[in-house]
Amino acid sequence: MGNNATDNSAGKRIAELLDAGSFVEIGGAVTARNTDFNLQAKETPADGVITGYGVIDGNLVYVYSQDATVLNGSIGEMHAKKILKIYDMAMKMGAPVIGLIDCAGLRLQEATDALEAFGGLYLKQSMASGVIPQITAIFGTCGGGLAVIPGLTDFTFMESKSGKLFVNSPNALAGNEISKCDTSSADYQSEVAGLVDGVGSETEILGQIRTLVTLLPANNEDDLSYEECTDDLNRVCPDLANAAEDTAIALAQIADNQSFFEVKSAFAKEMVTGFIRLNGVTVGAVANRTKVYDAQAQVVAEFDGSLTVDGCKKAIDFVNFCDAFSIPVLTLTNVSGYCATKESEKNMARAAARLTYTFANATVPKVNVIVGKAFGSAYIAMNSKSIGADIVYAWPNSEIGMMEADLAAKIMYAGEDASVIREKAAEYKELQSSPMSAARRGYVDSIVEPADTRKYLIGAFEMLFTKREDRPDKKHGTV
Repeated sequence: MGNNATDNSAGKRIAELLDAGSFVEIGGAVTARNTDFNLQAKETPADGVITGYGVIDGNLVYVYSQDATVLNGSIGEMHAKKILKIYDMAMKMGAPVIGLIDCAGLRLQEATDALEAFGGLYLKQSMASGVIPQITAIFGTCGGGLAVIPGLTDFTFMESKSGKLFVNSPNALAGNEISKCDTSSADYQSEVAGLVDGVGSETEILGQIRTLVTLLPANNEDDLSYEECTDDLNRVCPDLANAAEDTAIALAQIADNQSFFEVKSAFAKEMVTGFIRLNGVTVGAVANRTKVYDAQAQVVAEFDGSLTVDGCKKAIDFVNFCDAFSIPVLTLTNVSGYCATKESEKNMARAAARLTYTFANATVPKVNVIVGKAFGSAYIAMNSKSIGADIVYAWPNSEIGMMEADLAAKIMYAGEDASVIREKAAEYKELQSSPMSAARRGYVDSIVEPADTRKYLIGAFEMLFTKREDRPDKKHGTV
């Protein structure tokens, strides 16, 4: 690694990200070749980006890290071509690409040359999508057309203080300026926009990326995202029933060594997404959530159990990633209907349709556990048996059907007195909404005690390990 790759923040980030001493630089001698506007008078070591490869916990990865000390890290022709070269190598070797972003944007002195090479990066990212994992971390500015890069990658992390992510800067938005609403901040991009998966200090996000890489396959044909399980495969989870409302806690309890890597944790908190291991195998988890508890067991947020537009989008993107990389999918279902607001109505039908399509279209092993309510077509969309779940479990106290039994009784026996409605509601609950009635019809495979969920899931995914499922021969769907 040349001097320029160790003496600045760009090089230090690579050193912290990778296993000690493993980085090998490629193209360290490359400099800008444009001579317009006196650019030849400026030193452009490595043309503002350090590129190469190394390992994370023994896993090969390709890395590029922008150097803000060289023309503010702006992207020129050779800068972009160095990144393209890294993508070419990663595709041949079948290994992830990690981009560490700190960039003032496109280099004005190289206008069309820079644009052409930059467009090539969009193309490479598009071709790599679904073949190798792509991860972006933003440490400085990532603005304008550069903001498309994290949009094309699978996971994005952002430094909480200096990171800026925007297409148009906050001050360029009509009626806004940065002190009113900093739309470029890590908080906005993770909580409101939902583009950012994790936020933290430089050291924290580099650590998160290291953990994520160890959970993911190296490419779409690799099934080695596995590590020896040191946890008891039959471990009972005695408090799992109490975690039905906050399914992030439930997923952690079920997982090997109680470790859950949550993604997009600040966005659409009513839907939980992330990775766990079960018997050492990585599983993608999607779960409805009605309450969020903090570390002190205090409720910090509550939701009504409905599917939201943002929650659907979050689940769709996550399941698509899992399906592309053959990662099995687990769902914990607790859903009562669709979000009913004027704002959500603009996109609710489309979002629910896409969620339904995404689960139905995914050919990976799919297991659903109904931990609470499973009502109406919102339940259908949440990886139900009817749209292709391979195994469906239900907890004894779950409710499965069209709607709450009380409401159903009121509709069916409108005008009757309260005692009749109470009696009919109890009858309806037993005959139509109980997990046993769904199991009798084959819509639920087994009713399992919450404490035994972990061992049932391990058994199910082991059985499904060799699953192969064809889809109709077509170029692609249009949903």
